[in-house]
Amino acid sequence: MIPLLITIFILGYACIALEHKIKIDKAATALFMFGLIWSVYAIMDPQANIGPELLEHLGSTCETLVFLIGAMTIVDLIDTHGGFYIITKYITTRKKFRLLWLMAGITFFMSAVLDNMTTTIVMIMMLRKIIAKPADRWIFSSIIVIAANSGGAWSPIGDITTIMLWMRGNVTTGPLVYYLILPCLVSLLVPLLITSVKFRKNTGDIFSSQPMELRLPQGIGHRFSRGIFAVGVLGLLFVPVFKSVTGLPPYLGIMFVLGGLWILTEILYGRKRDLEESIKNRVSKVLKHIDMPTILFFLGILMSVAGLQSAGILGSVADFLDTQVHEIFTIAASVGVLSSIVDNVPLVAACMGMYPIATPEVIAASADPAYLQAFSQNGMFWLLLTYCAGVGGSLLIIGSAAGVIAMGLEKIDFAWYFKNVTLIAFLGYAAGVGVLFLQSLLF
Repeated sequence: MIPLLITIFILGYACIALEHKIKIDKAATALFMFGLIWSVYAIMDPQANIGPELLEHLGSTCETLVFLIGAMTIVDLIDTHGGFYIITKYITTRKKFRLLWLMAGITFFMSAVLDNMTTTIVMIMMLRKIIAKPADRWIFSSIIVIAANSGGAWSPIGDITTIMLWMRGNVTTGPLVYYLILPCLVSLLVPLLITSVKFRKNTGDIFSSQPMELRLPQGIGHRFSRGIFAVGVLGLLFVPVFKSVTGLPPYLGIMFVLGGLWILTEILYGRKRDLEESIKNRVSKVLKHIDMPTILFFLGILMSVAGLQSAGILGSVADFLDTQVHEIFTIAASVGVLSSIVDNVPLVAACMGMYPIATPEVIAASADPAYLQAFSQNGMFWLLLTYCAGVGGSLLIIGSAAGVIAMGLEKIDFAWYFKNVTLIAFLGYAAGVGVLFLQSLLF
């Protein structure tokens, strides 16, 4: 049974990785793989009590999916009301060096509050209005990808893998931000400094001769737009606070915020009787734009990994790594490099399945308590995994959602990125791991 389940997962994974080649949506592959893995498990091991296991895994997976639906709706609501206009309208510099640092800084902090995909789209669309030639935009877009991935890793709501680890309790908000913000910042600063040196040597003009035009959506005034932006961002920031204060799961917090925003927009639009209903961006309208294929992809891939966990496969892999490697920095850093080639969501899900959170009782009874301590809540392994899975995706243009978005929008060539960006991204990634290593020695 186990060889068959592994084969199914590898073949499904290959189809997901080759989505654009085989012309089959990765969500379809993930859902089919989910059903096939659990079906094979149930048929070939009739003694296993599949029902309760399946229900337990489905419940924890749906917590993540409900959170994502709420977060995506809030971000889309901000966007449809021109909220990002507030940020972009103030970028007027015509100096390459200053523009590069400004855009990298905005992206780093914006992706920590929103998500790295949305942030990348917003920044690249703005970049198109400033820089004329697509080839000149590639290096800016590459830095945006690195900044988005680095910025999303240190915030509990900034990246899907960070959200997964945070919602399952592997990491909590305070230690996550405290230990990862500096390594993530270093992982951006290293490639940014190297690129800045190159820019100082190149004095050619790359700016568009046309002034940047930014317009709010029809029927939306500056005050309305700023209000939705402020409430939406504050609402997202409130979710970790809600979890800390109430002890309730984050998906309840995000639904609470979404409900409040929904009520607010209904009241505001109720006062705009002179505005045609067709151009009112109510939440009910925004919900129709949610990327459901992405949600279903996460459902399929997370439940597929859960099937491997229930079959005992992930536990066997963990035992092998513990015996043969037995070093958390090597394990986590390898996952980060691998995440630049394959999707980081199943990689992180697999690690979570391989290594349950170590309780104080389990650590005390262990033959190697110092090693097992790294797998406790907020242990060094989980912090490392959060960093490596998020930042490691920058090593290749196809290694992260932000990279794929940039590749699609700007038609960035894979070989060009590998030749010009991969090395500097790796240097930043390695420097961040080094900072984490020093922090583990000091703290």
